[in-house]
Amino acid sequence: MQHDESRDEVDALVPRWEESGLSSRLIASLELAKRSSRIGLLVEQATKARLTELGLTYAEFDVLAALSRVGPPYRLKPSELTRRLFLTSGGISNVLQRLTRAGYVRREDNPGDARSRWVELTDEGHRIATITLQGAGDAHDEVMAGVPEETLRRAADALREVLLVVGRRRVR
Repeated sequence: MQHDESRDEVDALVPRWEESGLSSRLIASLELAKRSSRIGLLVEQATKARLTELGLTYAEFDVLAALSRVGPPYRLKPSELTRRLFLTSGGISNVLQRLTRAGYVRREDNPGDARSRWVELTDEGHRIATITLQGAGDAHDEVMAGVPEETLRRAADALREVLLVVGRRRVR
């Protein structure tokens, strides 16, 4: 069997879905979900490889990146991190403990609210965040190498349209 460069591993699933009587709309939805998951997984694997070199987990990278993105003084409340990163409060707590032990973040009292604390990047945390963000960017470039920028732009725009609709719904 000759390999067709315009077909991917998801295309191999379509005939079975058609034989099962799935609607063309559902098949398109399944193709979209499978392909976006696969691309996400490939980017995540490449990023994790870069992070492993720095001794960080993906969750730790997410926290450092989130703190870095807010700009000086590079701090958020744990509840804000939980919400932004879609983590549980227990999950964020474990990550923050590891990052604190590594000297990348510090926890400080919030003078405006005695019930909450700030999580703030240290100078070393900011340095590591900068390095990991560059590494993540390099991983994206590596995975997407060979895909024309125009194709990336069209795909990103099309996925935005889908996410604007799908993202508003609460799924059980």
